[in-house]
Amino acid sequence: MESKKLYRSAVNKTICGVCGGIGEYLNIDPTVIRLIWVLAALPSCGTALLVYIIAAVVMPDTPRV
Repeated sequence: MESKKLYRSAVNKTICGVCGGIGEYLNIDPTVIRLIWVLAALPSCGTALLVYIIAAVVMPDTPRV
């Protein structure tokens, strides 16, 4: 069984592809992930933005085939 890996999405990319990559990893529509991210960001905008930037830097791009 091949293990799943978390990558930034090249297809479902709005800003950096972080939410798209999480959606592809969890087999959920990326729009749902984006909505959850926005709702989580409302109480603490600065923290959510910082976490998104860190995720965009740490997550690797989707490997090219």
